[in-house]
Amino acid sequence: MNPNLDRLQSYPFQKLNALLAGVTPNPGLKPISLYIGEPKHPTPAFIKKALADSLDGLASYPTTLGGEGLRIAIAGWLKRRYALATIDPQTEIIPVNGSREALFAFAQAVIDPTRPAPVVVCPNPFYQIYEGAALLAQAQPQFLNQVPANRYAFDFDELSTDIWQRTQLIYVCSPGNPTGAVMSLAEWERLFALSDRYGFVIAADECYSEIYFDETKATLGALQAAQHFGRSGFPRLVVFSSLSKRSNVPGMRSGFVAGDAQILKKFLLYRTYQGCAMSPPIHMASIAAWQDEAHVVENRRLYVDKFYNVINELQKTLPVEMPDAAFYLWVPTPIADTEFTQRLYKEQAVSVLPGSYLGREARGVNPGTNRVRIALVASTAECTEAARRIRDFARNL
Repeated sequence: MNPNLDRLQSYPFQKLNALLAGVTPNPGLKPISLYIGEPKHPTPAFIKKALADSLDGLASYPTTLGGEGLRIAIAGWLKRRYALATIDPQTEIIPVNGSREALFAFAQAVIDPTRPAPVVVCPNPFYQIYEGAALLAQAQPQFLNQVPANRYAFDFDELSTDIWQRTQLIYVCSPGNPTGAVMSLAEWERLFALSDRYGFVIAADECYSEIYFDETKATLGALQAAQHFGRSGFPRLVVFSSLSKRSNVPGMRSGFVAGDAQILKKFLLYRTYQGCAMSPPIHMASIAAWQDEAHVVENRRLYVDKFYNVINELQKTLPVEMPDAAFYLWVPTPIADTEFTQRLYKEQAVSVLPGSYLGREARGVNPGTNRVRIALVASTAECTEAARRIRDFARNL
């Protein structure tokens, strides 16, 4: 077996299951799960219809590059969403089966293990796929701590010149999971400069890009930032996006990668052998989803309502703040995050995720310690009820 498998840590939800094993939640309360970032809003009917109407496509093998119609639909959405002057659907876009599999596979295609001690840089806290992808690509993860003292911005000076010289890939997530922070133009400018200097590739995870709270202030995207700085052709930049959160279709496993054509050409070669190709019915349903914005606006409205209700309750007992975007609250806890999670489940039948499970100790700090991630994915009524229970629980600590 691949010895690097032994370097993988248990997934956060496995750790949570172990933490809550044997704990009986309050039998007088209906359990409410807010620990996993799985969208619960209904899938729009027109997407389901497009899927059902395309079932004849199951009689055909899909192509790894995906159909031209889908790539054109994605290019159109990118131009509208980020005011891009140009993006080539033939060479700068590849449909993928959700961002998760592509984020993992990308490191396997990018990392050259024959170079001395390759490094993959990850945010901290982070989505655990980044770390696993690095380890199985025979690279060493290095972490950039994102802490509230600087509004969760990256401090690129945390890493030494030696580490940057060995870096082949950096994962960034904007809006961030779990912080909800959106990278600024200043951060992008610095990151592009580092990429130019050291030659590493940037993998920009933007799966939460469409969950923001002001219709007049959409989140900044990586391709948009590259265009702002005149980076024609998006050198060494690849963006990962998904319909899961935007359109409430996590089970469709539909997304795309877009950016540097030369990198995507090699990634397509890798994917041809990996065997990942989007099913034709999913392909057609995805076209319908990317071409419609009305359902996305309504989706955001539901999240705005939930954030307003939940924060209004939690602020009575906990120092909670509105994130820039995404559907998480990253909440400080007055006791250890694991104890908070365990007791909250036992006393109030609400499950959240300990923040320490989402981070690693780097330079003496695990930035997830004494925080919990609350995913506002349940209904507004359930989220509001959970917030009242968390409020009461925290009041009695």
